[in-house]
Amino acid sequence: MPFLREISLRPDVPPEDAYWKHIPALRNIHLPFPSAVTFIVGENGSGKSTLLEAMATSIGFHPSGGSRNNVYDFQPTESDFSRAIRLVWSTKINKGFFLRAESYFNFASHIDELQKEDTRSLEPYGGISLHQQSHGESFLALFKNRLLKGIFLFDEPEAALSPKRQLAFLSLLHEREQSGQCQFIIATHSPILLSYPGATIYHFSEKGLRQVAYKDTDHYQITKDFLDAPEVFYKHLFESPTH
Repeated sequence: MPFLREISLRPDVPPEDAYWKHIPALRNIHLPFPSAVTFIVGENGSGKSTLLEAMATSIGFHPSGGSRNNVYDFQPTESDFSRAIRLVWSTKINKGFFLRAESYFNFASHIDELQKEDTRSLEPYGGISLHQQSHGESFLALFKNRLLKGIFLFDEPEAALSPKRQLAFLSLLHEREQSGQCQFIIATHSPILLSYPGATIYHFSEKGLRQVAYKDTDHYQITKDFLDAPEVFYKHLFESPTH
């Protein structure tokens, strides 16, 4: 059974006009987590990152990326949404990790600073500075060495992963899910990652949120249609505008 069972709005959410109340998927959010792997999909601005950041903050992870043990300076970006949500647990846990691709550089720099005081600081990341590896290598090093036990929140982990390495990530995901020690909640645009068997997929849109099947996602349908007949897309994409 997943550690985190569901997320909903607190009944005492203040009435002020917070920006997240204008995001349809978040306005009346109630999100169950029936499986150990959950994906969140949607266009930019649909609320995916806002939700993951709020969850991370509520659990106690660093809002710019990391675990409860990572404390470092960063440019604040978090919203007040973490104060509006309620996390319902089957088993309360605060172990895990929050990865956000857009601020990963700051996290890697933080680990390098820790290494100056304690050479063991790099051990959870393969023993090599994350800055001394390619972006994709450092992501995989983190995944291989940190996915041990806990709840893991990933915001677009495919950002640094080639298709081949996305497949390697799926293999790691399966291995850790089978251990029964991990739960994953992942915001992604990758049709490769979304294919993970048995995962729950939620679609955030201007109509709110709904659960969808993998082959009903835009990510699958557009990618498949494009690969089947790219010339059809080119006709529209490269067509000269008429005046």
